[in-house]
Amino acid sequence: MDEDVLPLFVLPMVLFPGEIQELRVFEPRYRQMLDTCILDERPFGLVLNDSFSPANGWDGPRRHGCEAEIVHHETRGVHHFITITGGRRFFVDEVIEPALPPFSDPSMTELLGEEGMLPDVHTLMEHVPEDHPNPSLYISGKVTYLHEEGLLDEATQDYLKDIVRKVVARAGENMSINETMLSEWIETICEENVTDSVQSIYNIASLCLDGLEARQQLLASSTVEEMMNEFNEHLPVFIREWE
Repeated sequence: MDEDVLPLFVLPMVLFPGEIQELRVFEPRYRQMLDTCILDERPFGLVLNDSFSPANGWDGPRRHGCEAEIVHHETRGVHHFITITGGRRFFVDEVIEPALPPFSDPSMTELLGEEGMLPDVHTLMEHVPEDHPNPSLYISGKVTYLHEEGLLDEATQDYLKDIVRKVVARAGENMSINETMLSEWIETICEENVTDSVQSIYNIASLCLDGLEARQQLLASSTVEEMMNEFNEHLPVFIREWE
């Protein structure tokens, strides 16, 4: 398996392979990370936060995450707005702690400006000890990339298409979409998102799984059987009961 060191964006969010999401980046540590990724034209890893496994005082990462490719970036003041798409899944073998603790740490209080204004990256880097083994402000991880196993049979594909029909039909009712247009919309979504590839499960899960733990458990699954078990376990009630 491939092995790499990835910058990690750790937050209460789970990204699926192929999924598109938007992020607002404002913390100095992640502004530094983003500058590095854009300059080197490389992805970062997006990982659900774990408050029970801190890394130098920050919430640490869960073990399973998803590579995030930056497809669009723009800056407004000190804020960065990025659009990302999910890439490969990975497992975090080793967490590399950031150089500095959170601003809540007593050693960091003097760096906060008036009204809690966050310092810039340059000011923070001046505060990093010269002999620190990791000069980065963000968490990184030594990761192993993972690969899904198996293909979807026709019965599973039909099942996923049926779920698409239920989800999109409910959305269409709420938007009062013409029945003919809604039917065409549903079949287009089915055709574009459901094949014999494992990616189909992520495509449909992104439409109907909202809970972070539900999404995390699916992301951690590797075989079609495991993925479908987690998918079915966390389906919303309205999909289970809709006939």
